[in-house]
Amino acid sequence: MPKRKNRPRRRGPRITAARQRGAEAVGALVKPGLRVAVTTHVNADGDGVGSEVALVRLLRGLGVNAAITNPTPFPDRYRFLLKGIERYEKSATADKYLRRAQAVFVLDISDVGRLGHLGRTLAALKVPVACIDHHVTEGSLPAGPRFVDSAASATGELIYDLARVMEWEINAEVARALYVALLTDTGGFRFSNTTPHVLTVAASLLEFGLGPEEIYEDVFANSPEGSIRLLAEVLNTLVVEEHGLAWVTVPEGALERCGIDADGLEGVVEYPRSIQGVRLALLFRRLANGRTKVSFRSLGDVDAAALAQEFGGGGHIRAAGASVHGELQEVQNMVLERAREVLRK
Repeated sequence: MPKRKNRPRRRGPRITAARQRGAEAVGALVKPGLRVAVTTHVNADGDGVGSEVALVRLLRGLGVNAAITNPTPFPDRYRFLLKGIERYEKSATADKYLRRAQAVFVLDISDVGRLGHLGRTLAALKVPVACIDHHVTEGSLPAGPRFVDSAASATGELIYDLARVMEWEINAEVARALYVALLTDTGGFRFSNTTPHVLTVAASLLEFGLGPEEIYEDVFANSPEGSIRLLAEVLNTLVVEEHGLAWVTVPEGALERCGIDADGLEGVVEYPRSIQGVRLALLFRRLANGRTKVSFRSLGDVDAAALAQEFGGGGHIRAAGASVHGELQEVQNMVLERAREVLRK
């Protein structure tokens, strides 16, 4: 399709040849009038939803009929990004829209299993499935163009590069969504994935008139009381062992008692990781489908993604997750045993 002139207020950061090729492959799908579903993983985080919102706004600016189609509800803390965005987040309507899509963009994951109930529908579609992701885990999505780079700090960074390569117009609303993606996946630009490139991208986005303090308040300083009470319950389960292992567990019924959904657990696992001497921190949560969710966070030479992959999950070297079949105590014993072995080595 014809390129549209981008109008940034400054020259953006350099884009590598590999990213250029990936962006062009994905961008070649886009045509005016195309019906596109944009989706991300269950219990989406700031990078997933920020990237979704930004891409939908970019596509709609090109005359594409794009909508967010998620397997789980859009997190409350990020709803300030949604003004004017068409979305489907209830099982029946999301599934119906996905079945009618002429192309699908899957963001922040490359594994169909992370799409919850939408995974089966996606696997049966006969349309191109584009993937934009920055994780190291090998994917299992249906065929389609790929724009994947594990060196990227966030999927939002790749969406920004896609827009620049294709000369799609970035406006203040797109910039705000992308800034949220970068801010959250770098831990406020303090994690090890904070690169010179992502800081340059963030600086370029701020030139659209964003208020970084206002965005920080919307994301991090707007928690309901129940979130703090949930944090207190979870931290009360803290266990710290030798060799640098620490973990917490979400008590049975804690989410319901505190009136909070799973989004309220975002960032909780960082607390045990922040303890002096800890190299691997874990968070365990029993799911309603007979599985147990495990979050992995690491420091030093411990590879969280490699450990998560042993249990069918994946992610980044420093942050990963897995959904393991089995009751909480059973999964906990299994994961902790393997974690101890890794740390002793």
